[in-house]
Amino acid sequence: MPWGSGSAPSVLEDVAWPPVLVLLPPSETKAPGGDGAPLDLTALTAPELTGVRTEIAEALVKLADDVPASRAALGLSPKQDAEITRNAQLWTSPTRPALERYTGVLYDALDVGSMTRAQRGRADRRLAVGSALFGLVRGHDRIPAYRLSAGSALPGLPSLRALWRPVLSPVLADVDELVVDLRSGSYAALAPVPGAVTVDVVSERPDGSRSVVSHFNKAHKGRVARLLALTTAEPTDVVRLRSLLRRAGLHVEHDGGTALILVVPAS
Repeated sequence: MPWGSGSAPSVLEDVAWPPVLVLLPPSETKAPGGDGAPLDLTALTAPELTGVRTEIAEALVKLADDVPASRAALGLSPKQDAEITRNAQLWTSPTRPALERYTGVLYDALDVGSMTRAQRGRADRRLAVGSALFGLVRGHDRIPAYRLSAGSALPGLPSLRALWRPVLSPVLADVDELVVDLRSGSYAALAPVPGAVTVDVVSERPDGSRSVVSHFNKAHKGRVARLLALTTAEPTDVVRLRSLLRRAGLHVEHDGGTALILVVPAS
């Protein structure tokens, strides 16, 4: 059974897309505005997450009434008070699709704005974003701008990990597709996906020495996500996924298990 459908249809909703689900990390930066109606949690993918979504959203809005407490809980400076205002307006501000709401290096590389209608429909179905506020949203789910990170601690609530793991883990466990988990560690910890394919990025110097990529890690993962969103291939396991990435010209290594290593030249 395909993972949660939600009530917000994607483009070309009835097309049966290849069996792969790519989990992306969110970004702290969000595009402003939008032309969608205010947030409706029941319209998001996986409505079984509505209870926790509501609890966190209400706590975040209440927290916004206390600016100093918001700064402390969310790790913000006074120059970022606009982020607190966004949280205060969570129930009333306009929404836009998740793949258009999140911004930054990974989403620049994903570049949904350049996709055709059919490609965007495929991306909406294949890509999902981990979220401290919403748990997980499909690309087409309409959400407002907000500020909340996986490591934040909201007054009066358990940790986000304690809130999300019991409800989000079963949702992800029911996914029939091959799962490619590109989430960062803190978001993956909210609900790990046993058996998911992971991708580590390392840079290789001319002398053969290697180091973990940090600054450009998100850009490389964004390119991988774009490739997986747009391909017409059907990578049903890690071996087929490795072959797909290699055919696309990427240097990918696989030492067994479900971990892939993407090797890029050192800059």
